[in-house]
Amino acid sequence: MSVVKTSLKLSVVTVLVVLLLRYWMATKQYVFNREDVAKLAKQYAGQDHEQAFLKVVVELRKRYPGHILPDEDLQWVFVNAGGWMGSMCLLHASLTEYVLLFGTAVDTGGHSGRYWAEISDTVISGTFRQWKEGTTKSELYYPGDTIVHRVGEATSVQWSAGTWMVEYGRGFIPSTLGFALADTLFSTQDFLTMFYTVRVYVKALLLEAGTLLSGAGVF
Repeated sequence: MSVVKTSLKLSVVTVLVVLLLRYWMATKQYVFNREDVAKLAKQYAGQDHEQAFLKVVVELRKRYPGHILPDEDLQWVFVNAGGWMGSMCLLHASLTEYVLLFGTAVDTGGHSGRYWAEISDTVISGTFRQWKEGTTKSELYYPGDTIVHRVGEATSVQWSAGTWMVEYGRGFIPSTLGFALADTLFSTQDFLTMFYTVRVYVKALLLEAGTLLSGAGVF
């Protein structure tokens, strides 16, 4: 009986935590929105991705001062997840949002992951193919297109070599880390890459906390 009671208590606590998180995320004020990030990225679609990314970073810093990591903290980090391999450069992250640059220099594809977050990608160069769950046909996206991955969705994804994107995520961001790090932990065992990923996320969290406290007049 004690095991049953403990399980029931844990279930109740879990449900309450989930409900509180859902309420908090539904009522809080966000720094970014999907449409603005996509519109900004679309301005540079079709350009050389490195030049486009530089322009995106400059513009984001103008629009959102104190929310974008400084140049010395920007780092391209490998991502192995769902059978695919890419590289990301994190620009902003909090508990409920992130903005990053993402892409691949080689053909790659696999499972998208299923998240407690909505993720949108605007293609700068290359092509991105998505096969949605429950369908029998895939869709191909080109520079300037924005793809929205809804909360709880799962798709098959495929990037052609030289595909680069600007990505924005909104939701409970820590819940995405399990998928993002699983292949690194259990397959590649590239623990240095895992360290880089965690380190830059912590740096982004500290930057956001500092900006929030500064805005509140704490220091």
